Amino acid sequence: MQIETPPTERGSPKAEGERRGLLIVHTGHGKGKSTAAFGLALRAHGRGKAVKIYQFMKVPSARFGEHRVFEQLGVPIEGLGDGFSWKSRDLEHSAQLARDGWARAAATIGAGEHFLVVLDEIMYPLRYGWLPLEPVLQVLRDRPPDVHVVLTGREAPQELVDLADTVTEMTMIKHHFKAGVPAQRGIED
Repeated sequence: MQIETPPTERGSPKAEGERRGLLIVHTGHGKGKSTAAFGLALRAHGRGKAVKIYQFMKVPSARFGEHRVFEQLGVPIEGLGDGFSWKSRDLEHSAQLARDGWARAAATIGAGEHFLVVLDEIMYPLRYGWLPLEPVLQVLRDRPPDVHVVLTGREAPQELVDLADTVTEMTMIKHHFKAGVPAQRGIED
């Protein structure tokens, strides 16, 4: 490891622009996309801001760790799906759940009552063609000016990346699954 001297001056100029709602994308094949979005949700909630979380691939009855803590904190989190596609018994039903869920999420975004709306794992229904991309982009373009939206999932479409204010790509360098270590409660769920 290279030791370096801590900076004594700001490395970049302070932003002078107007504050506004941001469009934030967490994508890539590494872990941490949803976790980062949930961290933003916790930060906003901690500042007294209204937050709503939609999970496109989780079932409404899901009781993962994030559901338990957000429920305790009073942050609404809603599963919109029936699990990942390989678990689905009826992919057309899965697609309809995604469309119905998107209608709820779009209405929430458009209403402007939430400071932050998280669209967790929305890239799956976009990539599978269950949600057409252009209407999603239009809702994001037309959202009220103070609404922040975070979208997560692998392989974000380029059009979404181009529209976003901030895009972070999570890159896998090493993963415990590759060493045969299974998913663990409290880490993956």
